[in-house]
Amino acid sequence: MKYKSTAIVYFFIFVITASCSDNNARFSKLPANATILAFGDSLTKGNGAALSQSYPSRLQQLTRLRVINAGISGEISEHGLNRLASLLEKHRPQLVIICHGGNDILRHLRLEKTKTNITEMIRLARSYHAQVLLMAVPKPSLLVKPADFYADIAESTRVGFDNWTFAEVLKNNALKSDSYHPNAAGYAVIADAIFQLLSQQGAI
Repeated sequence: MKYKSTAIVYFFIFVITASCSDNNARFSKLPANATILAFGDSLTKGNGAALSQSYPSRLQQLTRLRVINAGISGEISEHGLNRLASLLEKHRPQLVIICHGGNDILRHLRLEKTKTNITEMIRLARSYHAQVLLMAVPKPSLLVKPADFYADIAESTRVGFDNWTFAEVLKNNALKSDSYHPNAAGYAVIADAIFQLLSQQGAI
């Protein structure tokens, strides 16, 4: 059983990494003492698994860099934007991974405002000289596709971008704890996909 679940994880890492390979953004190499700020809501915090199994925890193991889990369950993008500056000031990260907006979608908030909030998060992170990776969140539907506005943000800001990882994980019952959150295996796939993307694009 353990072998089977491991095989599933690595199969999805392969599929997701291949689907993200069209990302053209290049990263500067992170220094050996770099800090990564994983910023978002419950998908970042790791709901559906133990904190030690969240994608930031797994990513820290893979990169051997300090990865700060700055996820807050239930947070909307407006509130996330309000707290980001203090985190940037405190931690001075070299890379910020932004995975936000899912609660805006679930609460049917005005998505133009969500788009503006996330764009401002990217601007803020860059003002602290941090590189940025934007992670798209899927919208609830039978097909589990990423919300369209993430691609618009990535194109307008020329930011590092992963459009499909969360959607592909949440399509598969073996990788999720409920309709909206991965399980431990799902978070492992997400972390490994991010690690592969950063490796391919020159960050690590």
